[in-house]
Amino acid sequence: MANIASYLQDLTNGTTTVRKTVEGFLARIEETKNLNAFLEVFADEALTRADEIDQKIAAGQAGKLAGVVVGVKDNICIEGHKVSASSRILEGFESLYSATAVEKLLAEDAIIIGRLNCDEFAMGSSNENSYFGNALNPIDNERVPGGSSGGSAVAVAAGLCHVSLGSETGGSVRQPASFCGIVGVKPTYGRVSRHGLLAFASSFDQIGSFANNVEDAALLLEVISGTDEFDSTSSSKPVGDLQPKSIEKKKFAYLKECVENEALDPSIRESFMKALEALKAEGHQVEAVDFPMLDHLIPTYYVLTTAEASSNLSRYDGMRYGYRSDKATDLESTYKLSRSEGFGTEVKRRIMLGTFVLSAGYYDAYYGKAQKVRRLLKETTNKIFSEYDFILSPTTPDVAFKFGENTDDPIKMYLEDIYTVMANLTGIPAVSIPLAEKNGLPFGIQVMANEFQEQQMFSAAKLLSGKGGK
Repeated sequence: MANIASYLQDLTNGTTTVRKTVEGFLARIEETKNLNAFLEVFADEALTRADEIDQKIAAGQAGKLAGVVVGVKDNICIEGHKVSASSRILEGFESLYSATAVEKLLAEDAIIIGRLNCDEFAMGSSNENSYFGNALNPIDNERVPGGSSGGSAVAVAAGLCHVSLGSETGGSVRQPASFCGIVGVKPTYGRVSRHGLLAFASSFDQIGSFANNVEDAALLLEVISGTDEFDSTSSSKPVGDLQPKSIEKKKFAYLKECVENEALDPSIRESFMKALEALKAEGHQVEAVDFPMLDHLIPTYYVLTTAEASSNLSRYDGMRYGYRSDKATDLESTYKLSRSEGFGTEVKRRIMLGTFVLSAGYYDAYYGKAQKVRRLLKETTNKIFSEYDFILSPTTPDVAFKFGENTDDPIKMYLEDIYTVMANLTGIPAVSIPLAEKNGLPFGIQVMANEFQEQQMFSAAKLLSGKGGK
């Protein structure tokens, strides 16, 4: 399948059916169970819905995503199905409603095929923090698929669904997209409703998407975007057509400190610069800009997100739903044991760090200061966009690493997000597209645009496709 548009054309022409498509994906999911991408497959439900949509297509009444098969990260609610954020703490919990993004997909006749593995509560850069085990990179099973939306990336890269939903707090869509050689989108903060997304850090979180090409990613974002009465932070700005178009000569900035950073793999640097030269050859203006705040990105991000996580995750207490320790003897031990046993190591680390930065005597020194740095980052980014149309950078400093390689060094793991957190701290949209390969392992290039400029961003991403060589 070239893209969703050609698939929809095949359905209209009768070349294939939705049922055949769903059956093909279900067979493929069964064949690749070792990848551990899915936590639950909605096989019967998907086939029933496929038959209904085949009838709608025959009657000429089908929606924009008729028969498109979608996988959903396990921190996005689907009515009548479990949602656990890949954590023991939500053991047995079933959602009473669907996230707004899911409702919008269903309204356009998409088919939800199952729940996808992820790092627990979306905290991680490798998918090694799931209570249900690691999702494996389909290109090399000994390597991580990236995180936290690892299962969502694997599902698309391995051909287990057309597209998938993930979530973004600091690069959790773009980084695994880079590691798995596909397209990953982080929309502008507020572009997509957060209603039904289990909260990690509310001022950062956004539902994002994975696809095999820019056009499919744009179509998916088009459908799930828009204002929502259930999310006061959702934007009322019109969404419109987000499909990439040919663009006139544009001004591209790239962050000098990113490219000159010693952590950046030389192969990625070489391919990145090759792509920039190709843009210049086509008449676009490409210039390096100073971004001296690069070293402040990760500390600021982790102070703010852990503070918000500490607050958001306090609701998981073993009292109202989910896991409750059977060793508890009174109220206090129920809280302590349920949370200690129900949360994994990384989640507990971040809750403790967040509680510390919010505590009396440390609030101003850490949380208050980080908020000021965030404002400065936003001002610096706005200044760049006052002179340039897009900001480019590598998506990740290296290709996918092996399982266990960074597990014992949280700082090294956190630095995997060094190029992606900027978009989350400043609320701007960003997309990662495949750039090239190193020893058969893919890596991506990242395009960032100003707020609500997704259509222009997709156009620039399409322009960059294939410019990094091999």
